[in-house]
Amino acid sequence: MVVGSCSLYPVTDSCESAARSGRVARQTGNRRPTPMALHQESNAVDSQGPIIRSITSGDISVTRVCSDRYDLKAAPATPCAEAFSVIVQLRDFEAHRLWKAGKLVYEGGHSRASLAITDLRDRWQCHHLSPFDNIRFQIPFARMSAFAKQAGRNEYLGLASVQGRIDPVMYGLAQALLPSLESPETASSLFLEQINLAVLAHLSQTYGGLHFPIGKKGTLAPWQERLATEFLANHFNKPFSLGELARLCELSRSYFNKAFKESFGRTPSRWLSEYRTGRVKELLLQDVPIAEAAIACGFADQSHLTRVFTGLTGETPARYRRKNRCARPAMEQLSG
Repeated sequence: MVVGSCSLYPVTDSCESAARSGRVARQTGNRRPTPMALHQESNAVDSQGPIIRSITSGDISVTRVCSDRYDLKAAPATPCAEAFSVIVQLRDFEAHRLWKAGKLVYEGGHSRASLAITDLRDRWQCHHLSPFDNIRFQIPFARMSAFAKQAGRNEYLGLASVQGRIDPVMYGLAQALLPSLESPETASSLFLEQINLAVLAHLSQTYGGLHFPIGKKGTLAPWQERLATEFLANHFNKPFSLGELARLCELSRSYFNKAFKESFGRTPSRWLSEYRTGRVKELLLQDVPIAEAAIACGFADQSHLTRVFTGLTGETPARYRRKNRCARPAMEQLSG
């Protein structure tokens, strides 16, 4: 476990103090005059910025950011990263503006217990226009993907973009982390790891399209789930029959199809389409021509790929490529 403060803003006070003084801030536009530094070396920093506490468990960072001001300057653009940002509001948040790649995409507030998910490959910038208090999880793509594969869910494609959705589960998990953020030196590494697993399971199922059924009659056994997903992943661009896969699982074709859907929340055909789409996304980021990517991933042609890709993601392969090209120059500049 690593303890520290986020580099986006200076550290100046406790979040509880900031939250309590919101009424004063509304009247005066100023924060409380009594600072309590979270770290001794931060005593001399500018007291105008938000208050931040951060801990890291494994490769997932958790940060609490709060402010009681109405006159904060716009934050600098968030550094691009191969990760998702998941923000949970601990109090009602009246107003802010959010830009994606320089374009205003959201203006308004978020309620307490609401959630926002952003893909950090894009260039985001936020201007907080009212007091706020939130918990921010930064989760690497590789960590989400590894979690899904360990759970036998190779169909994972990523998390949906969300702004302002009420999520009681994430709100509860965020609240459970408050004591650890307030006294990080006493935080249990095992506790943080368990919270991380709960966060990964909830996000991947609720916003990542994964399905984790409770063991019940009519589902595939664990060995059948593993065999089925490995077979589909290995044959995503090769011809095969559902009957062949059902025989490998020692089931009839009709029973296998029903049991697969009970286990994964989707039919084998849908699972395969989603997996193929995920492989296409990888090729699109490598500048492989769309027509070639279609054939390489088992689609009949580019038109077939476009229909399936658009149906699953809401955008064409060409638009997906353009959008992620916009994010890549910033990434390359940072790595340079």
